[in-house]
Amino acid sequence: MFIRAYLRASTDDQDANRARKTLQSFAADQGVRIAAFYIENASGTTVDRSELLRLLADASPGDVLLVESVDRLTRLPRPAWEQLRNQIAAVGLQVVALDLPITHAVLKPTGEDGIQEWMLKAISQMFLEFMATFARKDYDTRRERQIQGIEKAKSTGLYRGRQTDQEQRRRIQECLAKGFSVRKTADLLSCSTSTVSRFKREAAALMQSDDQLFIL
Repeated sequence: MFIRAYLRASTDDQDANRARKTLQSFAADQGVRIAAFYIENASGTTVDRSELLRLLADASPGDVLLVESVDRLTRLPRPAWEQLRNQIAAVGLQVVALDLPITHAVLKPTGEDGIQEWMLKAISQMFLEFMATFARKDYDTRRERQIQGIEKAKSTGLYRGRQTDQEQRRRIQECLAKGFSVRKTADLLSCSTSTVSRFKREAAALMQSDDQLFIL
């Protein structure tokens, strides 16, 4: 059994690797080992996720797609979720989610006959469908409340938009100035490598702009 763990965080400022130890501990408790990790910062509301697509391309029938929770796999609207679900089924993957215990049975074959195994898979799929729907509902509710909150803040003159984390930027700058790599900086500050890389790009663009102004 080849277990492929998928870890996702929504934004660059979140640590997509956060759940790695949790998944490894779970696998050890089940007596299995994770053979490959696929980690990315991307929205669960789109199927255009490079690491998830790479996982699907790598997978073979009988492999397991392991996630911390169903919402790490999908927050997709219904048509997009059906598309992803069909892709998962087409390559023969079985989804195991830590927050959906009924799916854990996949990791411990019990020698059940064909009918019992079919029923277990059918029930697991039913609960997976429910959790996928709930994940999207939760996303829509959060978005609606966020929009309502912003509108209320605007009406009172309190809304200022998303503020840049100046302290994090300062610490990134210090680490890079000391010669630390992007990966080392991200590890030290518990942020994503894409956050550090974005800061480097912005800093380089600013320096280039300043140089051009000096020449002029």
